[in-house]
Amino acid sequence: MQPRLSLVTLGVADLAKSRTFYESWGWKASSASQPSVAFYQANGLALALFGRADLAKDAGVEDKPTGFAAITLAYNTRSKSEADDVYARAIAAGARPVKPLQDVFWGGYSGYFADPDGHLWEVAWNPSFPIDEQGHLFLPDSST
Repeated sequence: MQPRLSLVTLGVADLAKSRTFYESWGWKASSASQPSVAFYQANGLALALFGRADLAKDAGVEDKPTGFAAITLAYNTRSKSEADDVYARAIAAGARPVKPLQDVFWGGYSGYFADPDGHLWEVAWNPSFPIDEQGHLFLPDSST
């Protein structure tokens, strides 16, 4: 099996509000989007926004508030200044600041914000995780 993550779907309370946030932050909706779901290309991965209740129904689970979901999404940058820009754009688009960008113990620079549904995003610059011209992150010892 080839390790792969193809699509991340976020359950959202108000699809229109979430689309406005992500598109104001700079994401472009795909033509595959429909009234009930929005898709965004992110290099070799796609992000989807889908109504929270509909997502729970599709998975066959109860839709109940969970508080901290023990998962974060990350936007890694090529530099500290790029991290500052990406974080500022998210806040300007309506994100809630959670932890300001700062130098961190592992030698990088990171901070967190929450999207309109509380999904946590980390914005980080990690000098050990290079990013190529297309925006792909490479872990140490990986060839592709």
